Amino acid sequence: MKRRKRTRQLIELGGLIAKAGLIELTDDDRAVILGALVEVAARLRSAEREAFVMLWRRRGKRAFVSDPEERDGSIRD
Repeated sequence: MKRRKRTRQLIELGGLIAKAGLIELTDDDRAVILGALVEVAARLRSAEREAFVMLWRRRGKRAFVSDPEERDGSIRD
């Protein structure tokens, strides 16, 4: 069961990368996508962590609301 849960989590996270448009915007360059994620991780380790989290949470919620497939109320906090 643990493995199935992890697989589902990885698929959902990949879906978020696609939903954000990163695949098209980077021409599916995985090094660029990983570099961007490493930058996000660095910002989350910084003193401005809370400000970034608040900003990104608002943007993420807006992106979910603007997507008709996500209007079922499945947005997680």
